[in-house]
Amino acid sequence: MGEIKEYTDCVCPFCGSLCDDIVLKVDENNEIVEVENACTIGTRKFFSSNELDDRVQAPMIRKNGKLVETDIETAINEAAKILINADYPLLYGFSSTEAGAQAVGIELAEEVGAILDNTASVCHGPTILAEQDVGASGATLGEIKARADVIMYVGSNPANAHPRHLSRYSTFIRGYFREKGIMERKLIVIDPRYTDTAKLATDFVQVQQGKDFELLSAMRAVLKGAEIPEEVAGVKKEKIIELVNIMKNAQFGVLFFGMGLTQTIGKHRNIDSAVLLVKDLNSFSKWIILPMRGHWNVCGANVVFTWQTGYPYSINFARGYPRYNPGEFSANDILIRKETDAALIISSDPISNFPKVSSEWLGKIPLIVIDPHKTPTTLIGDVVFPAAMAGIEAEGTGYRMDAVPIRMKKVKQPPNENILTDKEILEKILKKVKELRK
Repeated sequence: MGEIKEYTDCVCPFCGSLCDDIVLKVDENNEIVEVENACTIGTRKFFSSNELDDRVQAPMIRKNGKLVETDIETAINEAAKILINADYPLLYGFSSTEAGAQAVGIELAEEVGAILDNTASVCHGPTILAEQDVGASGATLGEIKARADVIMYVGSNPANAHPRHLSRYSTFIRGYFREKGIMERKLIVIDPRYTDTAKLATDFVQVQQGKDFELLSAMRAVLKGAEIPEEVAGVKKEKIIELVNIMKNAQFGVLFFGMGLTQTIGKHRNIDSAVLLVKDLNSFSKWIILPMRGHWNVCGANVVFTWQTGYPYSINFARGYPRYNPGEFSANDILIRKETDAALIISSDPISNFPKVSSEWLGKIPLIVIDPHKTPTTLIGDVVFPAAMAGIEAEGTGYRMDAVPIRMKKVKQPPNENILTDKEILEKILKKVKELRK
């Protein structure tokens, strides 16, 4: 066997947990041969960097209806022309790349007067709106690990979506003040479905689909001593009272919530109610609330966008300065209304998850795609750039779901010299745009 290099304390670039205890072994052929400590999904993400058949390996432009390989400078020049010639371009994605690339993307959007959006607009955008409405009581995952004795997951199934969350940050892990781990903690799950996380729960509360707001409001009413009906959202009055009493008597409680709250009926009003419930609970005990962020750096996209523009997503630079209006300036809404006339998609695959009408419009306008892998979105692109995988083939900073910044390591080289980092590609496009505008 040839030389195998071992890298410790690596960070997993899959979900918002950003587990930073990963051990990777890379052989002399530039392949990851062993992954330790990562979950099944994270392990698959690391090994996917070896699978060259699934990778975009050279810049491509569309000629006569077909994508053909070209050199990087030709692709950069074509991408810059598309953005310059567009009246209302869209820059979207950014949630699976590092903070440096996000910062350059903002500068590029400002330069070309674009709509700038990230994937929060289709996941936890309502969370941000609610926090802007009523604030939020927060903490780091480290503090939750050390102190929490009552842990609640609402509209979230971390056993499947964030597989190490319970064992590393919340329920099963031993903390400084919770040395016995699960023996000193209660796990409450509120969900319409009996999920894998619900199977682990001390208490499972099955709420009717789309009735989260009603249940949270009833819990607030009980907390304030008001009477409630015999059944609310499919949950018996006695169970709601029992649940509230557990929460009131917690020493340190945390309410985690996912897209089961943000993307169901009520949207940001559901989060308003959850935040206000936590606020009310703080009259009796210590409680915090935290969203379960999906993409590994979607939280970073919101943080970086905010510190540079003042707004977290759905930003419009058409007037030369940033304006913010979710719904009006959100990527999906812009595409549904067929308002944008060009798009740059980075580290995202909207064709796979946007509605049909949005995807159809993306296919009709000039489209630039930056992605390590072949996706349905790269297949319809007019200019396609191969990119290094952030956190594996490129270093950078990611923000964990609790907004703690964590440095990502580079452990191997990209498959070939044609593959640049997201930041390098965006810098080249920005430089070319400025040159062509002189």
